[in-house]
Amino acid sequence: MNSGGWSKARLGRMHDVMAGYVERGEVPGLVTLVSRRGETHVDVLGAQTLGGDEPMRRDTIFRIASITKSFAAAAVMMLVEECTLRLDEPVDKLLPELAGRRVLRRLDGPVDDTVPANRAITVRDLLTFRLGLGMILGQPEVSPIQRAIAEQQLVGFAAPNRLADYGPDEWMRRLSTLPLMYQPGEKWLYNTGSYILGVLVARASGQPLETFLRERLFGPLGMKDTSFSVPAEKLHRFPAAYHADPETGELVLDEKAGNSEWSEEPSFPDAGGGLVSTVDDCFAFGRMMLHKGKLGGERILSRASVEAMTTDQLTPEQKAVSGFFPGYFDNRGWGLGVSMVTRRDDVSASPGRFGWDGGTGTSWYTDPAEDMVAILLTQRGGFPLASGVYLDFWTSVYQAIDD
Repeated sequence: MNSGGWSKARLGRMHDVMAGYVERGEVPGLVTLVSRRGETHVDVLGAQTLGGDEPMRRDTIFRIASITKSFAAAAVMMLVEECTLRLDEPVDKLLPELAGRRVLRRLDGPVDDTVPANRAITVRDLLTFRLGLGMILGQPEVSPIQRAIAEQQLVGFAAPNRLADYGPDEWMRRLSTLPLMYQPGEKWLYNTGSYILGVLVARASGQPLETFLRERLFGPLGMKDTSFSVPAEKLHRFPAAYHADPETGELVLDEKAGNSEWSEEPSFPDAGGGLVSTVDDCFAFGRMMLHKGKLGGERILSRASVEAMTTDQLTPEQKAVSGFFPGYFDNRGWGLGVSMVTRRDDVSASPGRFGWDGGTGTSWYTDPAEDMVAILLTQRGGFPLASGVYLDFWTSVYQAIDD
């Protein structure tokens, strides 16, 4: 047994399981990283494109989608530590578009049938997705509020829209035309809070969001390839993107390699899902969180901030009506920008493990009890829980522990 407590044979099993997905054509390629007690193993498999000759690389730059949310939450907590923001203070001053909100009487009712909000929206509401606005999952887009969202062409309620030709201020103006779906603090609704957090960080810091992230988070952690766009000299490391046809399971090309809308800076930096990154950049963030806010000589966050981020903020009642995927919160919670496991139900996680996933086929979690960080990066889109490669990766991680 080695210093990290890994079984060499079982790490080999994980490699074989992951390689099977590439060999069967279910993913063009992937990069995995597992690190426990400082012993790290990286596996690079497949190609940048389906059936292509350009091999996957350790420094391949992936669309990390909603892993972005955790990075943005860390930026918010930096500003909380500096007393620029307060978790339970209304955001009205910096986000006047959210002041004096009205709330739908019922979700399927007319958008002008509203009552006053019981209270103001706070920074904590944005971090915990309890602001009263968010994605409506599992329902056809037929209700008046869904039609209003579509008419305003608002990103943040569906997949990120890098083709939007308007900036953060215009996005907030459009958002201000909508009533809230629920009272602030009432219900967990996914995604939209992170988009607003990106605007909040920029306004609170007086810097563009990417500038703040680069100077305060990415630079100090050595995350040299994490950004909202990919410069020309790095496009050869940016793979094609795919999704699986829901009927056939065959991979469908979403975007060619090296010819990407990510080659240009977005008008609206998407703090909910717009970053690109590499396995080593994500690993730097994961280690910082594992070490309670510190990596090497850099103190990024206080121990108290990391502990607050990784503490379940949802009540049982809120979990029961979350509107997320059925059963998701039976053994999980949501903190400030990350999810955490609250109960051991299977062999693929332990209580206290925290992190998040990306709808483009990415996943990052840190497990303090195991002194472990593990990361999966693929270019196959689709919500991770519906993906065999995701489920088998996390099962493989924990079965490889040999102590």
